[in-house]
Amino acid sequence: MIRGIYTSASGMLAETTRADTIANNLANGNTTGYKKDIAISKDFASLLIQRINDGKNVPTIGTLGLGSEIDEIATIHTTGPMRTTGNPLDFAVDGNGYFAVETQTGLRYTRNGSFTRNAQGELVNSEGQRVMGQNGVIRIPDGKLSVNESGQISVDGVAAGQISLVAFDNERELLKEGASLFLAPDNGRQATGKVMQGMLEQSNVNVISEMVNMISAYRAYEVNSKTVQAHDQLLDKAVNEVGKV
Repeated sequence: MIRGIYTSASGMLAETTRADTIANNLANGNTTGYKKDIAISKDFASLLIQRINDGKNVPTIGTLGLGSEIDEIATIHTTGPMRTTGNPLDFAVDGNGYFAVETQTGLRYTRNGSFTRNAQGELVNSEGQRVMGQNGVIRIPDGKLSVNESGQISVDGVAAGQISLVAFDNERELLKEGASLFLAPDNGRQATGKVMQGMLEQSNVNVISEMVNMISAYRAYEVNSKTVQAHDQLLDKAVNEVGKV
């Protein structure tokens, strides 16, 4: 009975983490460039069961599960839907690739292409962090701005820089740091995606699916909670009633 309580309690903890992950996805359903997370479960320390009274040939009966736990929180990097804004400083990536952004702790990468110009004419994100080009910081003079699919920037027909798009062979190694920024284990490679001016990539969260997942997580939590209560009642009877016999 004690084992049953531990098994059910581990399930409650796992579903709590899953619900928190889903809630974070729902909260960022309208965040530009956001990539949803999923909680991946695994078996918690299962035991191998064997018969021990059958002589030398000990047959295996099977395994006994002791509950579940969250193995990892994985980020899904599928492309979100594109939204046309008409803003010449809004950019989206069609295909693979991330924009490189200079932060106080080094280069970070993002799919959020909602950029502006600062007082020095530099291309920056919503946090004021400078967007990096292939030759360093991108400075945009006054004039009519245009960007082609390869990321080449022109102002009044004069070349003004090249947006750097970086791709990674294993996107699962990218770590979220907030504000739609990712920390990468290396500097990556040149991406093959296309830069789309006047568009933004929306979050890849499907709100309806996430609501269904949230309901499922709460139901699983409720089942485990009732199992804990049932085992607690059995223990109560074992101590207070069976013990009297």
